[in-house]
Amino acid sequence: MSLKIDLTKSWLNHLEDEFSKTYMIEIKEFLRNQISQRKTIYPPGKEIFNCFNLTSYEDTKVVILGQDPYHGAGQAHGLSFSVKDNISIPPSLKNIFKELNSDLKINKPCSGNLTSWALEGVLLLNSSLTVESNNPNSHQNIGWKSFTDKVIEVLGNKKDMVYILWGKNAQLKKSLINTQENLVIESAHPSPFSADKGFFGSKPFSKTNDYLIDKGKRPINWKLV
Repeated sequence: MSLKIDLTKSWLNHLEDEFSKTYMIEIKEFLRNQISQRKTIYPPGKEIFNCFNLTSYEDTKVVILGQDPYHGAGQAHGLSFSVKDNISIPPSLKNIFKELNSDLKINKPCSGNLTSWALEGVLLLNSSLTVESNNPNSHQNIGWKSFTDKVIEVLGNKKDMVYILWGKNAQLKKSLINTQENLVIESAHPSPFSADKGFFGSKPFSKTNDYLIDKGKRPINWKLV
């Protein structure tokens, strides 16, 4: 697993100083120790910063905040809620697709790969960027929170953005967002345990596009290709 920092210049211009800070050095040391103990870490090293490399700082119009990467083999590839092609669609993502169909009449796609959303300007950001295999939330306290807080902070230099916060964990970052200059959409998490407690029927996709259009921005094409 490579621990090389693979981040585009677009984001490095805003985040480069973070990689010399104590917390980031400690994250890298922690991951090296995990690997030396032959523990499997997801996503693969070259995909840890995938969301930034697919969605530039300049192009980011929407942020969908997740918790941590999927912890099953072959699932995580650095985009929140997304899985690679030919991987079974996880339950939360199935519910996202149900709401997408209810909201915009977009048929459920065959793949759970959300790369096309990322290329539309949707930053698919997890609060933690790594996880140990079959051990959910195992890396939530190793320092990633400081990094992803900084991501939200530097996005604060932009306005007329949409932040989609599903579930209490994502909503912890609301205090970092300028709610006067941006739209924050909050609801229950799409997990089967909570989707019927406010996620279904929340219409996040149409609300996002209505806001972007109102601000003179091109709406997101939510249809997956």
